Amino acid sequence: MQTDPLVVRTRWRRRLCAVLLACAAPFAQAQQASHRPDAIWRHGFEAVNAGPFTDAEAARFLNQATYGATLADIQHLRQVGYEGWFAEQFAETPSYQAPYLDWVRAQNQGVYQQQRLEAWLINSIGLYDPSNPPRVHKDQLRQRVAFALSEIFVVSDQNPGLLLQAWSTASWYDMLAENAFGSYRDLLEDVTLHPAMGVYLSMVGNRKPDAALNIRPDENYAREILQLFSIGLKQLNLDGSPVLVNGQPVPTYNQNTVRGFAHVFTGWNFNDCSTGEYPDCVGEYHNPWESSVRDAMLPFEAYHDTTTTKQLLVYPNAQPPGGVLAPGGTAAQELDVALDNIAAHPNVGPFMSRLLIQRLVTSNPSPAYVARVAGVFNNNGAGVRGDLRAVVKAILLDPEARYGYSGTGADRYGKLREPLLKLVQLWRITAPRSVNGRINLLIDPSLWYGQTPLRSPSVFNFFRPTFQQPGEIRDLGLHSPEFQIATDTMLVATPNDIDWRIFYFYIGSTYSYAQDPDQLLMDYGATLNPLAGDPGALVDRLNLLLMSGQMSPFMRNTLVTRLNALSNANGGRDRVQHALYLVLNSPEYSIQK
Repeated sequence: MQTDPLVVRTRWRRRLCAVLLACAAPFAQAQQASHRPDAIWRHGFEAVNAGPFTDAEAARFLNQATYGATLADIQHLRQVGYEGWFAEQFAETPSYQAPYLDWVRAQNQGVYQQQRLEAWLINSIGLYDPSNPPRVHKDQLRQRVAFALSEIFVVSDQNPGLLLQAWSTASWYDMLAENAFGSYRDLLEDVTLHPAMGVYLSMVGNRKPDAALNIRPDENYAREILQLFSIGLKQLNLDGSPVLVNGQPVPTYNQNTVRGFAHVFTGWNFNDCSTGEYPDCVGEYHNPWESSVRDAMLPFEAYHDTTTTKQLLVYPNAQPPGGVLAPGGTAAQELDVALDNIAAHPNVGPFMSRLLIQRLVTSNPSPAYVARVAGVFNNNGAGVRGDLRAVVKAILLDPEARYGYSGTGADRYGKLREPLLKLVQLWRITAPRSVNGRINLLIDPSLWYGQTPLRSPSVFNFFRPTFQQPGEIRDLGLHSPEFQIATDTMLVATPNDIDWRIFYFYIGSTYSYAQDPDQLLMDYGATLNPLAGDPGALVDRLNLLLMSGQMSPFMRNTLVTRLNALSNANGGRDRVQHALYLVLNSPEYSIQK
């Protein structure tokens, strides 16, 4: 029986990796803790926003702010500078997913979550868009921030009520993208009233108390909007450290507060519902393309609690006074008051700032870094609170973001790259395309990478921001969110899938699956093959694009030695494929610094 070439190739590549890692072990301590030989004294003499001054600095910024640096993007950033780049990105036309699903339906084709993932990949990688051929998707910063927000404000298509509702989840992601540079308060309202959230955390159809029917307001969304979307469980100082009284943290709210918000969040349902149908609307089937599953829920006063005094959050200068909301307001009026009460809480700035820093830059930001960004959240310089555009810019242009890897505590700096984003970054540098512009990944990325956009196993995302990997990380009191999905299964599955795609899905491949017109194929000939004749140049290019010039001399020498031992066959493709596979699965690449 003939052995599958994928199995054979995977086996020997595992052995090769093992040999390389074993050879590296005796020299590891000699490499020092530094991720790369930094150009010393770069920071401290120029304003942070004056750069970038080198291609490596530009690449490092782009690998934090986008889905991955490309040569063209590096060159452009060097030309316009950070400030010019931000101005362009803030003005760039947003890319949305729902219009793509509309186009697929117009082709008389089925629309499911797979098609939503297609749209996500087109927008995130910046691919040819068959639904709008002249369009080039360039809003990388918006898309990257939207992905970060999707891991904070979580809905998941694993919920049975959303599994077949691709438009609902697509429009949810579009809502996050639309609000990425807007007001946190507006974002919080759009999150609250979106039907995908209504289904996911059971706010849709929430009803006022009815003792005769043994009905009480659902507390699910009330609990999560406080714990996960705004203020967290403990009162915080501006720098994100817990407020302590007699050495103990202080809770931000109690059960009475949850109950109060639950009563506020009554009387909302799908926008195609009616007062008479209100109790049954939740269980009714909604066509996936209809506005009811993608546009904001509407209030139904007959089911809103207007008779109960509601306890909201209590903090200095809280509104309403004492956090007490008197009865009698409409559903919309009370919702406005409640969301204002949340958005003005002093915890929101440090809580949200830390979460966004973790998603974009580093898992363990210093208290000073959190405080600087939270200060911008509280006041953007023009007296505006919750300006996410200013917050995102402050995160990415903070000295700790630009120079943190070379300062004190550099060994604690950075973050484990999310598995799915490794694949996206690979595609960003290899100019992939399919014959017909469509994309079929064949296998759900969740099986290989442990994550797919809007497919987390729970409202707590794929990983928790406070997760601590047992061992040295936990012993040092550090956080390592992404390590939570670095399971034994994923640590084998992810390299195997990357191997499969690198060695089988490229322009000119004879692999049977690669012949399908909707397979995304990498173009090595137009990107990396020309460098294969000089292994040092090839490794340097991958070092710049994938690792922002942070590859250690030892790793570079090891890779160059290995590539020199390979014949430069197939127009350079063999060396390119091996180089990509080894870099993308290396420990140094895996930690984004």
